[in-house]
Amino acid sequence: MSMLAIAIPWNEGEMRMHELLKIPLHDNPTAGMLTQQAILMFERAPLLAIGTLDSEGYPWTSLWGGETGFSEPLGSGIVGTRTSVDSTWDPVVQALVGHAKKGEMVKGNEKMVSGLSFNLMTRKRVKIFGRVLAGTIDELDVENKDKREPSPTKQHQIQLVTRIEQSMGNCPKYINQYEIKPATVTSNLAYEGPALSVEAKTLILGSDMFFLSSATGQDMDTNIRGGPRGFVRVISDTEIAYPEYSGNRLYQSLGNLKVNPKIGMTFPNYETGDVLYTTGVSEVLTGNDAAALLPGSNLALKITFKLVRLVKGGLPFRGDRREPSPYNPIVRTLASEGNIKSTLSSRKSLQLIRKTILTPTVGRFTFSVPEGVEYSPGQWAAFDFSGHLDQGYSHMRNDDPRSLNDDFVRTFTISSTPNTNESEKEFDITIRNVGVVTNFLFQQNDRAGFEVPLVGVGGEFKIEQRAEDQMPTPFIAGGGVGITPLLGQLEGLNKSPDRLKLLWTLRLSDVGLALDVLKKSPELAKCTVLFFTGSNSGTADTEKVLAELAELGAEIVKRRISKLDIDAVAAKTWYLCAGNPLRKELLAWLEGKTVVFENFDY
Repeated sequence: MSMLAIAIPWNEGEMRMHELLKIPLHDNPTAGMLTQQAILMFERAPLLAIGTLDSEGYPWTSLWGGETGFSEPLGSGIVGTRTSVDSTWDPVVQALVGHAKKGEMVKGNEKMVSGLSFNLMTRKRVKIFGRVLAGTIDELDVENKDKREPSPTKQHQIQLVTRIEQSMGNCPKYINQYEIKPATVTSNLAYEGPALSVEAKTLILGSDMFFLSSATGQDMDTNIRGGPRGFVRVISDTEIAYPEYSGNRLYQSLGNLKVNPKIGMTFPNYETGDVLYTTGVSEVLTGNDAAALLPGSNLALKITFKLVRLVKGGLPFRGDRREPSPYNPIVRTLASEGNIKSTLSSRKSLQLIRKTILTPTVGRFTFSVPEGVEYSPGQWAAFDFSGHLDQGYSHMRNDDPRSLNDDFVRTFTISSTPNTNESEKEFDITIRNVGVVTNFLFQQNDRAGFEVPLVGVGGEFKIEQRAEDQMPTPFIAGGGVGITPLLGQLEGLNKSPDRLKLLWTLRLSDVGLALDVLKKSPELAKCTVLFFTGSNSGTADTEKVLAELAELGAEIVKRRISKLDIDAVAAKTWYLCAGNPLRKELLAWLEGKTVVFENFDY
């Protein structure tokens, strides 16, 4: 006979979060029992994140498991767990059975625990809440599963019997895949204190997920937060922050934290088995408060630590990284780290008045600014396309997953030259069609009166040529449109071959862009080496255009740029504009040189 799940009402904190964010309440999907979905998850999941409270009421979170079957339903909502643990430094083990002698059964305390049974490869997870009925810790001789130490070895094993009072399935968003395998616990305390050590900061900044536990008087919640590596930002030795991405809008963790700000967070390193346990207090930031700390966010959490504990080799498993979540947005850096969105405050109307398609994927767009705008050569302009592209909230969006956390604010380098000390009434951007926003812009008719808000102008990318410096000034332009910061500054530069050197990498299909630029500035051609890659892409007159470029004085090279090309230029200071992969390679080649580049990684 099947059993009906008992509905759980919203708690005070969850209702406060919904009211704060002006989101209507729907039925709470949490069941007041161990559901069949939860039973199956316990039987199949290799990992369990588990949280409980210490003697001072602070939450802690631990990670157990390594292989399937270590937790199993025993009937009547009871779950039995048996797995290797670090009995010395694991704060949850200490809080549950740490005071007991080896092999002694602890009964009757019914201590609150919350858990997340999950599989990182299938991205499936189930949350549970319950109370511990009994527990013990034993010492066993076990085979060393990772084969890095002599076998057998001593391991501690915890056994828990828990009565499950609530369970709920969760969505797979932001879960990054790892293939898990069991390993021997070789725990060693590396650091403990009220502040983060350098090594602890490094672990946090390299993490693409963590686990958190929160609690109110009669309830607890443990869950996962994932994102790109570095999505958790370090504010100081005692503070961190992270953005809350668009989720299922239940706000169970944040609801608890609105009532009781104490939080336990754990950061695993799956490769090494190291683990950082933390506990402290949190502050839920919304709207302008969130954006002031983490520009681009409308919901964020700031955490101040009470105690952190870094344990080497403390995890009973290891993980090999597989596919990141397709829902991961880009890393949002702190305003204090120079996030350029923190400077965006103005709002002027722009109108598209001219569109020139230069190559199959590159175009120049001219916008009028009736109010006028002031900018310096080499600066960028920030556009807000949210009014055109924001679809509003949806739980999942598998056709375009990254759009869930996209604010549709984009920055483009201004490629036109401003008049001195005058407010401009129009300007150009030269861009490649590479994503949702640029594709939308390429589809616009320049005679239809298309308008978009300008929300800011900024950047300090300035190319300097010192009269006393006898060396040339080299500029490396990557990906075709990497030329744009140079274009607005050409009028102020000495473009003789011994004073300026342009190394420009393009796809062969972008040959039209090179011709457009060099025909407008023929003196630049004599300073230019063009590195073309890729195929003809069906352009019949490509060779004709290449010949025209050569006639203008440009050097044509049909291959990728190399370190030898860099070494051939004697210069101490280099300027470059390139995407991440090429920029990383170039910076390695230019080690020991002064390199100036604009960073749009926000």
